[in-house]
Parts: sequence; structure tokens; C-alpha cells
Amino acid sequence: MDEFAELRQRLDIALDKEAAWPADSPWIRPAVDALPRHLFAPDRVWVWDGSAYVPVDRATDPGRWAELVYPSPDEATVTQITDGLATSSLSCQSVVVDMLDSLMPEPGHRVLELGTGAGWNAALLAARTGPGQVTTVEVDPRLATGARTRLDAVGAGVSVVVGDGARGMAEDAPYDRVIATYAVDEVPWSWVEQTRPGGRIVTPWGRLGHVALTVADDGCSASGWMQGLAMFMPSRGVGQGLPWDRVRGDAAPETVGPFAGDVRRLHTDVSLLFAVRVVLPDVRIITRARDGVTAWLHDGRSSWATLDAAANGAAMAYQGGPRRLADETARAWRKWERAGEPGLYDFGMTRTPDRQDIWSGDRDTGPRWTTTSRDPHPRSR
Repeated sequence: MDEFAELRQRLDIALDKEAAWPADSPWIRPAVDALPRHLFAPDRVWVWDGSAYVPVDRATDPGRWAELVYPSPDEATVTQITDGLATSSLSCQSVVVDMLDSLMPEPGHRVLELGTGAGWNAALLAARTGPGQVTTVEVDPRLATGARTRLDAVGAGVSVVVGDGARGMAEDAPYDRVIATYAVDEVPWSWVEQTRPGGRIVTPWGRLGHVALTVADDGCSASGWMQGLAMFMPSRGVGQGLPWDRVRGDAAPETVGPFAGDVRRLHTDVSLLFAVRVVLPDVRIITRARDGVTAWLHDGRSSWATLDAAANGAAMAYQGGPRRLADETARAWRKWERAGEPGLYDFGMTRTPDRQDIWSGDRDTGPRWTTTSRDPHPRSR
């Protein structure tokens, strides 16, 4: 008797209602059915109680544990807390299946995964490609050990390596497919180097969605489009910086003045929010609607801004720290407007050895946002 059958069925039906099972990848649904989430969940998971993450243990509260392992399609299961912050999770089921669909793995493909976590995604990849075809890299030795145990228990035939995902795994390159389970602002060039020409790279980007890149025939670039919308954790070591209250502190604002943009759009328009993230990848933006809209911005270090808009849309900006984040946001906003206000799915990326170009509409003629490479692992071949 499957003690999780009712919860599994509920999640399956919810994905059906959202039309989230990918029609072009019919292999995913039976793979998820054969390798359910609870096989990869640790005995302790975590839930936010409104002020902090608190543990829920399978041994002492099995019902609550199961509910957290099988939440709604768009909720993740937090599996690790470090210094009060969530640092690993079983990703939202809708996001997992969407990214696997974007990756387009085929039987016999050699796949590199960056960010093993609990091991569930690697197991699903192995179900498609076959035993011995998937290598997964995890920076946290404890997570790697747990994932290896779970993957071995289901006979996945996955190689689990402890290492820095940004470096990839050059020893076994080239790969047909590369997938990351954590968000990056800049795609490491090593991932492109280690993917064969015509191969595909899928990674969360901008922390609001994921992008799928195809490596060019000459291996000197990779290009592709935004594919889906979801929040992702950043790579380990990047972290989220200090929380808002510690960046804000209790000092009076250094500048106060009107803000020209309609702050309500930051709360409702994911395309605008994404465009600001493209230009200001280190800036966190949180919004809340209540008798108007308030947006809180900070860089995780020392600069902050509050945008406070009344119900009629008129807004004030309060800023502190060495940067003027409200002004930077306004400039990024204007750049997006001058580009014709492209939607989330109008954005694409081209990665070359020394730069990352973000563009909209047309890769060659559309508006562009260029990032000079800060890749710590430069081209090696």
C-alpha cells in the first residue's frame, strides 16, 4: 500500500489542471510516477513559520512531513537551512518537468547536471538517458552523500561528484546536455566548452526563469531563449547577502524624493521585473500591495531603497547606502521602455568566451544588454 498515493494523485491532478505535463516529452510523467518525490526527501524538511524556518521531522510528524514533500505544483520543499537561509530544496514539480522538457534529453545522451541537491532530478534524467549516462556535481559533501545513497537505492546508475558546479566536469566532456538546478546571473563558459556543438544547456537565469541555449556548430558560442517562469536559489557561495532589515538598519534615509515610475507595475509585471534583474542582477526586489504598493530594494550589502506608492500611483523613493538603488532601477526601467517593453519570453541570451549578451526580439538586430565576463573559470582550450 502506497501511503503517499493520495498526495501523489492530488499533485498529479493539479499539474493536469495547469496543463503542466509537457506534451512534447511524454516520458516525463511515467518517470515521475516511477521515481516519486518522497524517495528523495530527507527525513527532516523545513517550513517557514512567518519569522524563521522550523524543522519538520518524518519520525515525529509524518503527516506534516508528507504534506511538505507533496505541496502544490508551484511550491518547493526546503531540505536544508544554513545560517537561517534556505540553501537546498526539492524543486517545484512544475518547474522540474518544465526544465526537463526544455532540455530535450534522449536515450543514450550523456548529461551533466550541476547542483545535485537531493538527487531527484538526476534520477529522472537517468530514467530517460539510461544508467551510466548522467554525471551530477554537488558542492556540498553532505548533500552529495545523501543523494548518492538515494540514487543507489533506486538503481539510477548516476555518478555523483563533489565539486564546484561552475567548473563543470571537464574530465568526462563533451556532454550532449548540461542542466543546472540553481540560478546564475552569468552562464559559466566552462559549461559551453564542455557541451558538444548542437548540444543544449538549460539553466535558471535571472532567478525568475530558465533559459535554454544551443551550442553553435563551431563551439564558440551558445544562444537561446527564455523558457519558463519560476524563482530559483542562487549558486552556493553567491548567497543572498544580508537580509533587508540588516542592510536597511535604523538610520534615516539619505535621500527622499519622488519616483517617476508606476511602482504598481513592479508588483504585477514580471517582464519589467525581469528586465530590471537583467541590468541589476545583485539587487533584490520585494513588493507588497496594500492601500497602494511598496517595493523594498537592497543589494545584500550596504545599499537600500524603499519605493512607496499610494493607491493613485504617485510614489516616493527613500534611499540609503553608497548606491542609489531607486535611481539605478529607474534607469533600468527606462532602458526597457526604450526597447519597446519586451515581454519575458522575448528575451534571449548569447554566451561567448568573454561576454554575455542579453537581447530581445532578434538575436542580431534587437535591443541588447551586454555583460563583460566575470567568469572565474575562463576558456581553457
